[in-house]
Amino acid sequence: MGFEKFGRKSFTAMTKTAKFVDFLAEGKINGTVCKKCGTKYFPPRADCANCFSNEMDWFEMPKKGRLETFTTAMYAPFGFEADPPYTMGVVDFGNGLKLFARLAKDIKPEDVKVGMDVTVRTLKYDDGQLSFEIAKA
Repeated sequence: MGFEKFGRKSFTAMTKTAKFVDFLAEGKINGTVCKKCGTKYFPPRADCANCFSNEMDWFEMPKKGRLETFTTAMYAPFGFEADPPYTMGVVDFGNGLKLFARLAKDIKPEDVKVGMDVTVRTLKYDDGQLSFEIAKA
């Protein structure tokens, strides 16, 4: 599967980390880890920014973390005009590993708090596009 299946609107079909989308189809959210120095990345990278190696492997992201920060968008860029308002946040898993995503629609904006326990899950849209979202723990 190519990268064109990722997200609400994909602007690229080819990438060296396209396997990320295959993992989403399997219900997994994966990052990459450098085989030489052990640095972990999310979103996935094809090359290590730490030691410049291109020897990368995949690892499954933790399912639970804490919401580090969030914001609610009242407007959207091209291709996402029908989406606002929506809330996005950063999940901290510890050891420098973080994930940025939208919060699930079933989380009321007034219930969102910095430091709250959250989970991350895969998401399949009605049109077949794949992504991931932050949900209540």
